[in-house]
Amino acid sequence: MVAVAKHRAETAGDPDEQSTPTAPFTIDPIGGHQAAAGPEGLSVWATAQATGPVQRRGRYVRESVQHPARMLPAIAAHAVTAYTQPGDLVLDPMCGIGTTLVEAIYAGRDAIGVEYESRWSDIADANIKHAHTQGATGRAGVIRGDATSILSLVPGALAGQVALVVTSPPYGPTVHGLVRPGADGVAKFDNAYNDGTDRGNLAYRDLTGLADGFTQILTGCHTLLRPGGVVVVTARPWRKHGELVDLPSAVIGAGIRAGLTPVDRCVALLAAVRDGELVARPSFFQLQAVRKARAAGTPMHLIAHEDVLVFTKSHTGSGAETPKDTGEGGAVA
Repeated sequence: MVAVAKHRAETAGDPDEQSTPTAPFTIDPIGGHQAAAGPEGLSVWATAQATGPVQRRGRYVRESVQHPARMLPAIAAHAVTAYTQPGDLVLDPMCGIGTTLVEAIYAGRDAIGVEYESRWSDIADANIKHAHTQGATGRAGVIRGDATSILSLVPGALAGQVALVVTSPPYGPTVHGLVRPGADGVAKFDNAYNDGTDRGNLAYRDLTGLADGFTQILTGCHTLLRPGGVVVVTARPWRKHGELVDLPSAVIGAGIRAGLTPVDRCVALLAAVRDGELVARPSFFQLQAVRKARAAGTPMHLIAHEDVLVFTKSHTGSGAETPKDTGEGGAVA
């Protein structure tokens, strides 16, 4: 109940643009994204000091909000700065509106994305163009197609050239989306990948089918990665008919089957850190589900983070580059 109360207090105004973070964090210029202030880094990424809309304001085109499952820009930005150097190549095989690509080119990296649905790839193109007008120096492009056959889409010359893959699997054909008051209560909109007529999107598969398709995608990414390259996948469990679906564990299995080595499991916060406490920013539907579950006696909690699953491609030959060593502290900030 404390989290709900603080959520209401936070969203009453626009505190994300004026609040002061708690030490030992320092503000990064990426829309309130925070980096750990020490060489050891942290496995907890404080990536929601500002809300998603604040992070995207002026940085992304207005149509970006239409995508039902947008990655927080600060999560992508943190991964890019943690695991790459300027000039490196970043790949997102399920790039949606291009969040990973945009944050990569703002950081001086080059990026390539694959997106199945033309609606989202068009918005990704617009976001890349907009970023360049705002001073982004990296180069980026989007390929339309099915990432389960990524090696038939991406130029063969890129095999062994990618330094970092950042992506997130879908959570189902419909997600929370946006809400507005309606005649019969709350109306939901922008909550689906398409109109349901095209079932090629992985979002329409069950968990087993999703894991199989994601394994195919990561297998292709393995070929495109350079030796020592890193894969960062954000995922969180979701609830279906009240039961928890363990997507992060399915992602780990998919990575292993694709020949990747799991090396870290971090936490990207979806809640703000305020005065030593976490302030949740749940959707209307998340709050509703938790309240109903608790009223029925089920000890359910709000999900306030994304699991960040980190893999590497084993080195082959001599002279291969090594990803930044984080020791036991997790991801480098």
